[in-house]
Amino acid sequence: MLKSARLFLPVAVLMIVSLACSMQGIPSIPTLDRDSINTAIAQTVVVGLTQTGQPFIPITGLETQTPTLELPTPSATLSPTSTLSPTPSVPLITVSVATNCRVGPGRVYDRVGALLVGEVAEVVGRNPTGEYWYIRNPNVNGGFCWLWGEYAALVGNTAALPIFTPPPTPTPPPTSTPAPAFEASFDNLDSCSGNFWVDLRLKNTGGIAFKSVSVTVRDAVTKTVVTMSSDGFTDNDGCTGSSTRDNLDPGGDRVVSAHAFNHNPDGHRLRVTITVCSNKGLNGLCATQVIVFKP
Repeated sequence: MLKSARLFLPVAVLMIVSLACSMQGIPSIPTLDRDSINTAIAQTVVVGLTQTGQPFIPITGLETQTPTLELPTPSATLSPTSTLSPTPSVPLITVSVATNCRVGPGRVYDRVGALLVGEVAEVVGRNPTGEYWYIRNPNVNGGFCWLWGEYAALVGNTAALPIFTPPPTPTPPPTSTPAPAFEASFDNLDSCSGNFWVDLRLKNTGGIAFKSVSVTVRDAVTKTVVTMSSDGFTDNDGCTGSSTRDNLDPGGDRVVSAHAFNHNPDGHRLRVTITVCSNKGLNGLCATQVIVFKP
């Protein structure tokens, strides 16, 4: 053991000396300047950022990308033009049907104008029932009249309108001549020598006297028509005779005989037309009636 150690020591010294001699030709490694290294790194980062044009964003954790919400550009919306007019300071009236305007609220009053479709008039009052409106007459400058509200439309405040008392109802003019009127009915079926006729009873229910008469009889079975007219009113009494009265006065009644058939119309349907007049020759004021019967 000791002999081996003694032999190893000279060999080791010789190897160290040889190694030292061989390392003398190798250049020494310069000592690194730490500050110079940091400066170079910083310059390199600046140059890199300048070349890429991207901002330097420090990473502080997980990167969260905030989504960008793109709102649609609203399209222009046209607002409809309002057709409503501002509330007028005075009530106004229009009509959907042309309406007469009168001196009073009712047909008994005279017509003095009319409000037509499309026209506008100012309302200045109303009647107590609110059915008629007192307006400025569209046909008379400075005039006023009453308009029926059935077809009317109003705008403005009508609650404050005054209530006007209508004028008195006009008195109708007196009738200068009474109207003619009468009643007619079947009275009897008469005959003479094979001729047959009907007697009619006439009653004057009007205010004037009658002086002429016309009677037309149509037999619905035989289609035969007979007619007579006369001044005065004649009653034929069979074959024994006849009597005539010139007038049929108001309130009076008279039997009048029609023209004769040459056949017996008993049981047939007869249509009779009677006309009476205030003057002779079927002139003047006249009235007519039609009656239907079976004798």
